[in-house]
Amino acid sequence: MAPHIEHRSPASGCIRALVLAFGFAASAASPAFAADITVILDHAKLVKLPERVATIVIGNPTIADASVQTGGTLVVTGKGYGITNVIALDRGGNVLIEKSIEVLGPAADVLVVYRGADRESYSCSPTCERRLTLGDAQPVFDSTLGQVAGRSGLALGSQAPAAAGAGAAPAAK
Repeated sequence: MAPHIEHRSPASGCIRALVLAFGFAASAASPAFAADITVILDHAKLVKLPERVATIVIGNPTIADASVQTGGTLVVTGKGYGITNVIALDRGGNVLIEKSIEVLGPAADVLVVYRGADRESYSCSPTCERRLTLGDAQPVFDSTLGQVAGRSGLALGSQAPAAAGAGAAPAAK
């Protein structure tokens, strides 16, 4: 069976967004589904916090992570697809802000290859190279993760022992 190839361009991202928006509008009586903060998976977004923030709470840290920087700036990083929330509290536990966070996949310069039910993703800017993407087939994901971890270990000056075997099946005894 020949692989099915899907190329996401900025235009296809707009079309996908319109389809999603229409689906949300048709299924909800109010615009409550619109996220206050939208971030792309593996990207960061800066959000200005009100004064007096003492605590930040992330509803689901597998979807998004956040860290407070000096000057009252919140750095929100997309970790997994979905919607979660962030709550900022003052020292007395009073809610200063509560915002929803939606993490989306990249829309531009991504090529997706389907081989039956298995999927693998490539970044194509300007040439296509395999990318580490949630939802890709496990062997493809593990292989790419092992290569990324090995390269990162080399960049840090040491090869991490786990990186060399990442994604490989344990040796039979």
